[in-house]
Amino acid sequence: MEASCQGNVKLKKEERKLFRKQMKASRTLLRHEGIETVSHPTQSLVVANGGLGNGVSRQQLLEVLMKCGSVAALLMPPNKPYAFVTFGSTEEALMAHTTINGFQLQTEDQAITLYLNFVEKVDCKDSACQKLPAGLRVVEEFVSSEEEQQLLSSIDWGSDMSSESAQKTLKHRRVKHYGYEFRYDNNDVDKDSPLPGGLPEICEEVLERCLEKGYVNIKPDQLTVNQYEPGQGIPPHVDTHSPFEDTIISLSLGAKTVMDFKHPDGRSVAVMLPRRSLLVMTGESRYLWTHGITPRKFDVVPASEADEPGTVSSDIGDLTINKRETRTSFTFRKVRRTPCDCGGDLHLFCALTAYPSVCDSQGSKNQDCAPSVPQSDGDASRLERKFVHKVYEQIADHFSNTRHSPWPKVVEFLKSLPRASVVADIGCGNGKYLGVNQELCMMGCDRSRNLVDICGERKFQAFASDALLVPLRSGICDACISIAVIHHFSTEERRLAAINELERRLAAINELVRLLRPGGRALIYVWAMEQVYKKQKSKYLKKNKAKPEEAMPDTLQQEFSSNRTESSTVSSYEAADFKKSPSVAQNQCELRVHMNRTSFHSQDLLVPWHLKGSVEKNKSAEEALRESTDHSKAAESAPVFHRFYHVFCEGELENLCRKIENVTIYSNYYDQGNWCVIIEKCKPFCVKNV
Repeated sequence: MEASCQGNVKLKKEERKLFRKQMKASRTLLRHEGIETVSHPTQSLVVANGGLGNGVSRQQLLEVLMKCGSVAALLMPPNKPYAFVTFGSTEEALMAHTTINGFQLQTEDQAITLYLNFVEKVDCKDSACQKLPAGLRVVEEFVSSEEEQQLLSSIDWGSDMSSESAQKTLKHRRVKHYGYEFRYDNNDVDKDSPLPGGLPEICEEVLERCLEKGYVNIKPDQLTVNQYEPGQGIPPHVDTHSPFEDTIISLSLGAKTVMDFKHPDGRSVAVMLPRRSLLVMTGESRYLWTHGITPRKFDVVPASEADEPGTVSSDIGDLTINKRETRTSFTFRKVRRTPCDCGGDLHLFCALTAYPSVCDSQGSKNQDCAPSVPQSDGDASRLERKFVHKVYEQIADHFSNTRHSPWPKVVEFLKSLPRASVVADIGCGNGKYLGVNQELCMMGCDRSRNLVDICGERKFQAFASDALLVPLRSGICDACISIAVIHHFSTEERRLAAINELERRLAAINELVRLLRPGGRALIYVWAMEQVYKKQKSKYLKKNKAKPEEAMPDTLQQEFSSNRTESSTVSSYEAADFKKSPSVAQNQCELRVHMNRTSFHSQDLLVPWHLKGSVEKNKSAEEALRESTDHSKAAESAPVFHRFYHVFCEGELENLCRKIENVTIYSNYYDQGNWCVIIEKCKPFCVKNV
């Protein structure tokens, strides 16, 4: 009897523990995904931890659920840690809720525990079905299984080749070149130094078939073989324009995979490359869209085989995961023998003439104009004018559309101020902080007139002004904020001048810094070099779970994890307008373009902004429609702009503030990838902190 009682107590403890975890899962789903659960039984349940994002396949989950009854629908959103199941009856759903809660499911990598909660309705929309990029084609079963084995056997990864550089083991894959070596250090080929032996003889029949089918017009003479193990991939990139002709073809052997294509305007398409298929890239898909393979061990793929070749279904009722296997790609190209002329006449149209802004050959013409770290105040002024001022004027509308969520600690600072305080927001952007506290007398200023106009449309008090020369009377402000502004100044002297403006003139609505009355305080935010702090990644590095516009910091909003840009020098269409002074011309430290969602490797850099297409204010809808159907203009409809940033190391902002007279550092902290300080203007006879 006593043993029975102890068993019941233990059982109740386990039940209470399970209930707590079940409720925690319910709260987590509500907080992070907006999924509201109910306490009464229904036909539908949400299965926490039972999603594709946790490595659970559709078949695995179905086998568990079907033990409780007939499953009418199983919805598994891509990359999410949960799934929705609807049973044929409420009784069957109740049985699943009772018997499966707390069930441990063994996946390929780990054992996970399932937690089920009832939901009133399943509101999970499919993502829009994307079309393949123009010029992209996937031909299934292009080679037979026998040909596949012969091609794979022809590559001896262990042999020593006559050209030592023809075979390489890169960080994410193994690579071999035939015909000509592709040089990753300069993204080019040496056309005068072909590799001995040419292409493998086994490839001849495949290439003849490609010519016969019309997939290529000229027989390729260069082959790159890549071998990918599970978990390996290749970063998003566009194959260099100048070394190769238009069409590029690639065989997928050994296993299938998903390749991600991304357009500069933000569109992305996940393309299934089945085993033994041929990928054909020409025109826009070859020259404008980036393509890459995300390094992971599983891909989200259609569960059925009825999907259109090359596309990944958007039907969340038909998605599952596929474990990657070793895949080998044979990519064939034709080496270009004539110069690439992106400025050619459009009536002599070739694919390249439509994409000059992304062509390396045009960039090489202006290579000597690529911006460098400024060496004088004049250089700094020109750099900021081109890569800060002009950029924000051009992206103002799109920028404003992504700036609607005030940062909590900035809001906390503004709400801590006394009623009727005069506050200036220097570099106010679209004015998202100007209406946070209605009890303050707030005004803003910004260098961009277009952003100031947006503030006016929102009924905020704002004016156009440079942060280095704010037209306000000294000592007028009780407080100031400078959020994500000072890091746009390209030299310490100019950054220091901006802070002096914040201290001396105290009246800042339009630009960088604030003039405070004695005892007044200013809050300053700058982007941090350290995006991992105290072993925690910033939101910038973390995967975006909400809308990209809402989750990313103001300092870098537009480049998502799904839209990375390889680190490179600035695009030629921007560099062409930046003329170096002699001091800059002698400086070899060129600014690099940052790869988004990665840690910083230098303090001075250029950050891309992909401008999403919109109808210009003074352009009719008919004109916009005509331009959208014009091939050359459509290719240029989503330009990429670059903004200059100086990211701050730990302690750098505080040291900068200590150089200013009559200022004490009231507090300093790190906030989601930003270094922040609150400075206070000293009252008369106040001794400055050291």
